[in-house]
Amino acid sequence: MGSVFSNLRLLGPAAFVAKAIFVALAVDGLLLAFILLRRAYRTHYFSKRDARVFFYRQRWNALISGEIPYKTWRKKAFDRGVIETMALDALEAAGPQDAAKLLKFLRTSGLIEKRIFEARELRGWRRMRALVALGRTRAPEGITALAEGLRDRDVETRLAALRGLGRMACPQAAEEILAWIGETGLSVPGLPLQNALVQCCAERPQVLLPHVQRAQGPVREVLGRVLGEVANASLGLDLMQFVGDDLDELRAAAARAVSHAQPALAFDVLNELAEDPIWFVRLRALVSLGTLSDPRALPVLLRGLSDSNRIVRLRAAESLIQLRAAIGLAKFKDEKHGEPTAVDDVEKLGLVSIFEQVAALKDRYGLHAYLTALENANLRGKLEEEIDQSVDLAPEMKKCLQEVLQTGQLPAEPIVDENVTVKAEPVR
Repeated sequence: MGSVFSNLRLLGPAAFVAKAIFVALAVDGLLLAFILLRRAYRTHYFSKRDARVFFYRQRWNALISGEIPYKTWRKKAFDRGVIETMALDALEAAGPQDAAKLLKFLRTSGLIEKRIFEARELRGWRRMRALVALGRTRAPEGITALAEGLRDRDVETRLAALRGLGRMACPQAAEEILAWIGETGLSVPGLPLQNALVQCCAERPQVLLPHVQRAQGPVREVLGRVLGEVANASLGLDLMQFVGDDLDELRAAAARAVSHAQPALAFDVLNELAEDPIWFVRLRALVSLGTLSDPRALPVLLRGLSDSNRIVRLRAAESLIQLRAAIGLAKFKDEKHGEPTAVDDVEKLGLVSIFEQVAALKDRYGLHAYLTALENANLRGKLEEEIDQSVDLAPEMKKCLQEVLQTGQLPAEPIVDENVTVKAEPVR
């Protein structure tokens, strides 16, 4: 009796089809067996991990305090990984006191030193995992190992080290990143670099200034965007050098920080930047003008309501509300202490007066932006009440303003007000 395959020869060309079917069935059977085996292994793994997490969670305080000896779990790779993950997850949401306890536990148990060793000695995905975990600890002693990872030949390893330094969120990490950029240039994508520097420079943005002055090309653009995000009052007049810079991000950074300088100087600079051709520079300038408490900013903010960019119009409207509130508070403080107020033309900053000037612009986009800002500040009802109770408005003007406020539509006839000094500009 011949074998099965010898009998297949009798089928002629159909034998090839039969063999292909047998091979496909065998491959499908092996694939199905692999899937079932993998599923069984993963079920066992997650069940075991869940049991160990529950076990250590019930004894968490004793584990962190050292009552449970470290030697009972440090040599068990599975338990060590579970405990490290639990500690790092808890560190993410911990307050100052709890964070100090967890960091002490990570140091005393040797987990930080182990990650530092792995970040220096291992290669490939194991090194990347160690670099990210080391960054999550936020331990200053790990900054040097992370800085070494920035100089790895593999771009993925460099990105892992960069993310780790970003997690540190401290000026020392920023200095390492900036020194590396100065040596190698932009050897990673700009966005991860920008995010890491924003986190690290938020506490002390001054570390950026010398590097921005020396940088060129794409590196300077990235550093300019970072400076625009972290600029604050501590920079003071240091950013005045960038007011006329060719880089848009640096002008935006100057517009953001200059509002904390001397009011007289700040207004002149912001008034110039409010006419900048780049929309986000104008936006930063208008936002800063709203915080100055200077009545001279009113015409500039009103012009901002006719800007070609929708976001700039919205921020100009919000700055009008903020300017009025800031000046009203300053006037209240001066009067409370029996001192003459330094605010002139305060009557032009009343809700009714500003709304009258907004309507006089004859710009429906600017009107809608201002009405949106009123709604967000919960001042629409107050404006309706002040218009109704105003004794300075003629009945026709009062009725016209009420219709504009209720319908959001500009009046057919132009609003004439002798106090309005801002000319309407066409919508671009």
